[in-house]
Amino acid sequence: MGLTKIEWTSFPRPDGTFMPGYTANLWWGCTKVHKGCDHCYAETLSNRWGFNVWGNDTPRKEIKNVWKDLDRYQRDAAAAGEMRSVFVGSMMDIFEKPMPLTNSKGELYEHVTTHDQRWRFFTMINDGHYSNLLFLLLTKRPSNINKYIPESWKTNPPPNVMFGTSPVNQATANKLIPQLLEVKGKKFLSVEPQLGWVSLEEINKYSSEEINCLTGSATYSTSEGVGAIGLGEKIDWVIVGGESGPGRREFNPEWARQIRDQCNHYHIPFFMKQWDKVKEIPDDLLIRQFP
Repeated sequence: MGLTKIEWTSFPRPDGTFMPGYTANLWWGCTKVHKGCDHCYAETLSNRWGFNVWGNDTPRKEIKNVWKDLDRYQRDAAAAGEMRSVFVGSMMDIFEKPMPLTNSKGELYEHVTTHDQRWRFFTMINDGHYSNLLFLLLTKRPSNINKYIPESWKTNPPPNVMFGTSPVNQATANKLIPQLLEVKGKKFLSVEPQLGWVSLEEINKYSSEEINCLTGSATYSTSEGVGAIGLGEKIDWVIVGGESGPGRREFNPEWARQIRDQCNHYHIPFFMKQWDKVKEIPDDLLIRQFP
């Protein structure tokens, strides 16, 4: 953990330069949930280090140093007079269901789960320990967010937290984005790896309710005709990227251009992360805006 090369965790400074952001993991381990997980780098890295932390019935590994790391990030950011971004977490899903937890020696805790780690983290945020850190909480399980956050966050979410989810095609967008829109507060999408067309204006296009998540509005059809409603919540930032690494799947830049144009139309910040880490990003897509 520490400074990361993940581009969207960086933060702009007044002089136009960018400071790399941080990653933090409360534990290591997860379970795959959709096609975007097929070539999960976190699973590959875990296996390389010899940690068996993947799967629905496998205990997760506690990262004990995370609390010291977070304290250091806060001290450094405060000393610089800056807000700095922290991606939670690159090796876990912060909103995975509570899972058994082992210590660094692989010994199973009897009465401690990942939910205890998560709750400690949320409590520290609530108590104002990390006032100079913006936490980017990315999950493939947005339906769990309101299950596990503090009750007060459901009406008054912390200003230094952004909730995000990772659709990879229209089917996962149709499922995950409406779930994310049920959450109060700042929200972002990481459409990575993008594996197909995704329209953010037409979520659930062929259902009775069609959502434009960039405006927070929906049109609906009934026997009496078509109407429109405001949802009260929208997406505040969109990140797009192709897949990288061995076995990477093909990326079509037209997919990204569609999302870019939709974001531009509604004045939503758009961030193009990568093509595949081999091909260069085309000039017209080399856009890296921040919320």
